[in-house]
Amino acid sequence: MTLRQHPIGSQGLVAGVEGLGTFGMTAAYGTRDDAEAVATVHRALDLGVTMFDTADMYGAGAAEELLGRALGQRRGEAVIATKVGGVTLDETGSIVGPANGRPDYLRTAVDRSLRRLGVDHIDLLYLHRVDPAVPVRESFGALGELVAAGKVGYLGISEAAPTSIANAHATAPLSAVQTEYSLFTRDVESNGVLDTVRELGIGFVAYSPLGRGFLTGGVRDLADLPDGDFRRTWPRLAGDNLDRNLVIVDRISDIAKRENLSPARLALAWVLGQGVTAIPGTKRRGYLAENVAAAQVELSPAIRAELDAAAPVGAAVGARYTPVAMAAIEE
Repeated sequence: MTLRQHPIGSQGLVAGVEGLGTFGMTAAYGTRDDAEAVATVHRALDLGVTMFDTADMYGAGAAEELLGRALGQRRGEAVIATKVGGVTLDETGSIVGPANGRPDYLRTAVDRSLRRLGVDHIDLLYLHRVDPAVPVRESFGALGELVAAGKVGYLGISEAAPTSIANAHATAPLSAVQTEYSLFTRDVESNGVLDTVRELGIGFVAYSPLGRGFLTGGVRDLADLPDGDFRRTWPRLAGDNLDRNLVIVDRISDIAKRENLSPARLALAWVLGQGVTAIPGTKRRGYLAENVAAAQVELSPAIRAELDAAAPVGAAVGARYTPVAMAAIEE
């Protein structure tokens, strides 16, 4: 089983159709297990996964450090994608302020990421969130300079509105836009983001393509989540929202059972079938193998239509994040 590679955007970036997200390796999803996380990175490389997605704010820099150690001598096999500017971090990795798109801060943040990763350049760098206090053209003017200096290969932007995407792209060409996208979160189909990236020739990278694990069917109650799991504060699992959203999960699970697929494989195959790159996150080799296998599944038009009806745009109940986190997302 070898993962198919494909171009992401029109600037020359090439990576596997499926990458590996590292958000949960050092934070957010319960107990940390560095040995298993490193083994998962190595197994991903063996399976043809080439894009590894991280961010400076994940685990106060720990995710970048872990990824750098894990890749080690195999760095040449990987496309390292990281994100800066989502929050303001001090030199220890502690959050000391909101989104920060100031050119001087972005230059400093990239240098810190390079040190943590232990590399001399970042293959794909995203502006993690748009800073409402700084024109996006100003932020990308600085990021474009980092490309010219050889510190960064390609540029992207995360959770941005169509106008910001277009303005960033006009300043320093974008290779990727990263936004949450799954059968559970289909906002980009109705808010102009997918239309914009396709019109401009920018690649689209879908994070949380399994609905933060909810679409696997493995979360039926908050008690199913370990202590310290950030999903315990997730609005979509709060109160009546959980029961209403489980209806969607059960519809998808019924289709998966009929097709002799796991719900995870079916849901991820649907995302990949949209012609995008998906970056499901996991810190365990078993889940990784299941995710990579989804790239081999081709869904018929009839099944896709059935899934569209089972989980239409806007069906999920509750916000994608807590109010504070939602305030940082352009809509």
